[in-house]
Amino acid sequence: MTGTRVADAEEGADDEARRERRRRARIVRVVVWSARIVGLLSILSILAPAARRRLEPAAWFGLPVEATLVGTVVLATAGVGLMLLATGLRRRKRRAWQLAVALCVVIVASHVLGRHPIPPLVVAVILLVGLLWTRREFDALPDPVGRLVALRVVLQLVVAGFVIVSAMLLFVRSNFLLGRPSVGEKLLHALLSLVGVDGPVEFRFAWYDDLTSAVGLTFGIGALVLGGYFLLRSAEPRPELTPDEVTGIRTLLERHGKADSLGYFALRRDKSVVFSESRKAAVAYRVVAGVALASGDPLGDVEAWPGAIEEFVAVCRRHGWLPAVLGCSETGARVWSREAGLDALELGDEAVVDVATFSLQGRAMRTVRQAVSRIKRAGYETTVRRLRDVPDDELGRLAACVERWRGGPDERGFSMALSRVADAEADPEAVVVVAEADGAPRGLLQFVPWGTEGLSLDLMIRDPAVTENGLNELLITDLLAACRGLGVDRVSLNFAVFRSALERGERIGAGPVARLWARLLRIASRWWQIETLYRFNARFGPEWVPRFLVFDGVRDLPRIAVAAFEAEGYGGRPPALLRLVRRS
Repeated sequence: MTGTRVADAEEGADDEARRERRRRARIVRVVVWSARIVGLLSILSILAPAARRRLEPAAWFGLPVEATLVGTVVLATAGVGLMLLATGLRRRKRRAWQLAVALCVVIVASHVLGRHPIPPLVVAVILLVGLLWTRREFDALPDPVGRLVALRVVLQLVVAGFVIVSAMLLFVRSNFLLGRPSVGEKLLHALLSLVGVDGPVEFRFAWYDDLTSAVGLTFGIGALVLGGYFLLRSAEPRPELTPDEVTGIRTLLERHGKADSLGYFALRRDKSVVFSESRKAAVAYRVVAGVALASGDPLGDVEAWPGAIEEFVAVCRRHGWLPAVLGCSETGARVWSREAGLDALELGDEAVVDVATFSLQGRAMRTVRQAVSRIKRAGYETTVRRLRDVPDDELGRLAACVERWRGGPDERGFSMALSRVADAEADPEAVVVVAEADGAPRGLLQFVPWGTEGLSLDLMIRDPAVTENGLNELLITDLLAACRGLGVDRVSLNFAVFRSALERGERIGAGPVARLWARLLRIASRWWQIETLYRFNARFGPEWVPRFLVFDGVRDLPRIAVAAFEAEGYGGRPPALLRLVRRS
């Protein structure tokens, strides 16, 4: 009875914690939408016809026209800035909260001094009070160097814009200008152009006036946008596993490694890891573009998964990262949804071959059988070994071959790739399958352990000079034939993205939406091997195991897609931006 009461108390505490998280999330959601509404109303208060009439010089305050115009620009900038800050507020960033408070004060002051409509003023005051009341909800840490970098970027762009516009005014032909403005007037004009305000210089040609204004305003807006980005961006730490973390991951894999075919990929060297308080479970992840990407299911005991998920979500909240999970199982998706309140989307299917039932016999395997026979007649032979059984000098040659075939230092992959090859010291139980012809390696597969009785495909690569078809089929079938001697009873092959969508679109009677979606996927296959991997995997008669993408909200999917593409090596942020981010 005592144990039952303790379990009930723990379950009640968990329910209470989940209710508290939902309550706090609702509060933040209200603040975020209020910020968007206040920003929009502030902009509309300037654009409205009645408001434009009030933009005449505020004689009752004795303000000149230039001051009124500057105030209008400031109000518009504050409104736009508040709408942009909503994203930072949704991530509960402290700096976003501080800037939102400052902009609310600016908006209130602008409405009072500029005699703008009353409703936006009232809403802005309410938002300001709400921000102050909920200040404890916004505690996410920013990038530790963001403030200095933001200031540097703003100063660089402002100075660059001022210098360029000043040069355009100082060294222009005299017949481009009306009158003979002084140097001071030209410098003042260049300074005002940064905020979109006309200065004292008058032009003979309207196009040159527009050009100087456009250049100045472009640099001013660039300084605002880039400065805000660096000020509000989340930290993107360099991922690295410490020796203690590697030991902890290996311990969990030894005890529970057979639960997930992707578990071993947590040992990638460009991942970080967070453990549950009991250290019976862990979540491996990497931060890319403000998204904390976890892959596969949490490691360890299923009963301890909630603790690891809670720690991971807490880390994401503390740093303002978006949590996302690539390629988790259906069980993992259910636990993530229950414990973290995240949504799940079926991403594709993993092809798992049962060694005991696999055979090259039968009509269904005719294509594979013919490909294997053809490549064998061309003189190809294979060897299947654990890395611990391969001589060191041969491992070195294989690693050199892979680097040469790849054409670069990096291999694509994140959730289902280890990022190293032929490393017997780090991965002694991994299996390497090598195809040779004329005494030289021509193709290679590397599989990592899936528990003690399974293998998961890590790397599939071959010499680009090989023209014969069927090499990959030979490597896989010979691996499957050798599995009994290796004590392996199941093998995970490639992951097929949106496989079920392709299959549904091919069925007789498929609806127009299903056919259109399948057609779009085939078009995308010209650049990414979506349909090709599905067709190739299907040749081996696998069991299709669904894998899911877990995310916080639909609005986050574009950002998660960019982060996932970058992590998997298929693109992402432009290289110029990456160099700027990493340098700063």
